[in-house]
Amino acid sequence: MSDYWTREQLLAVFNLYLKLPPSKLDPSNYEIKKLASLIGKSDSSVAVRLNNFAFVDPYNQQHGMIGLEEGAEQIRSIWNGFMANQEDTIYESEQIVASYQDKTLEEIYTDTAFQVSDLKGDYKIRSIKTRVNQNVFRKIILKTYSNRCAISGLNQPELLIAGHIVPWAVNKEERLNPENGICLSHLYDRAYETGLICIDTDYKVLISRRLKQEVSKDFFQRFFGHFEHKSIQLPKTYQPKKEFLEYRLTRFDK
Repeated sequence: MSDYWTREQLLAVFNLYLKLPPSKLDPSNYEIKKLASLIGKSDSSVAVRLNNFAFVDPYNQQHGMIGLEEGAEQIRSIWNGFMANQEDTIYESEQIVASYQDKTLEEIYTDTAFQVSDLKGDYKIRSIKTRVNQNVFRKIILKTYSNRCAISGLNQPELLIAGHIVPWAVNKEERLNPENGICLSHLYDRAYETGLICIDTDYKVLISRRLKQEVSKDFFQRFFGHFEHKSIQLPKTYQPKKEFLEYRLTRFDK
């Protein structure tokens, strides 16, 4: 196998880096073996590149986490491109991974929500891009939170949402920032989105005055009152950015 890495190979490894927990960046990981076979690299060389990405990841640098420095300069341009344009970089990486499998994105994303057969032209392309990126964001956030709701601890993936702190439509630049995501069950995601609950900059759950009007009802204490002023279950990496939490707080009816 050649020591030379193409941009496409590096983007494919970057794509996997976003989806793997920090503890799973060794050559024995099945996902690493599968990708290595796809892109024509050894398991160990893919693991090295993953650890290079861990080294240049600014979140890791800020929190004292260590990746692999040797060879990291060769992948820095990929990370810089991601920081400059998260949506385009993630979408391109998904296209590349699909092409290595000789498939289209439509063939890979076969779920009902991805069906865009009735759409045409640029609108269809934008819709596909949005849905692909939302799917990747979900994988990143569920991975970050170990498939657990940050409030209740529920760990059934089908019942979990990768919610945005600053909404998708509000800030395009931060749509795919893992620090702008939080893993919640459908119940708490809906409550968060509608302002019934909030999370303060100390990562504690707040309950709105509107919801407290239901304090006498059975569901209140079981699903909400029990968690008031308790800290959410924070992930080891990509904890919610306090600047983003503040955005919600300024709009919260305390």
